[in-house]
Amino acid sequence: MRENETLQAMTKEELISLITLYSKNWLAMDGVWFQSIEQKYGMDEAMVHDAQAWERFTVIEARRIKQFLNLPERAGLEGLARALSLRFYANINQDEIRIQGNTLLYRTLECRVQSARTRKNMALHPCKPVGLIEYAGFARTIDERITCQCVSCYPDSCDDTCACSWLFTLNEAQ
Repeated sequence: MRENETLQAMTKEELISLITLYSKNWLAMDGVWFQSIEQKYGMDEAMVHDAQAWERFTVIEARRIKQFLNLPERAGLEGLARALSLRFYANINQDEIRIQGNTLLYRTLECRVQSARTRKNMALHPCKPVGLIEYAGFARTIDERITCQCVSCYPDSCDDTCACSWLFTLNEAQ
């Protein structure tokens, strides 16, 4: 692969800013295609396509991050925490990760998607069904022993201290 001379000339700070910009651009593209389907065919149809896209993309993203981090096949919760911290979302959402025993709690404290929809006077995005596909698939790709369950996510939000919350469990007996 040919090296990009412009990137090679950038400082670390410029590259970090560029990664944030790329993350925002990626999320904007994700939102633009989703809203295009939502406006023409409705939320239900948009959610079908969103689920299909995330089912495939989350595995691609997890594999590439796993390879970048040189994680072992069974990376465990520590590997999952490292991988979650490098997702596109991690650059633009405020989140937190807590590991306790054989569980990892991942909380999105401030969600750029929901903030944008609120700012545009749009209904909140019903993230939970796609989030289950996305987070479970991501975790399974990092380590097939990890399962995921939703703690709180719109439209089934029960924790007003965060946008969403997901509990990952490492089943070491597998």
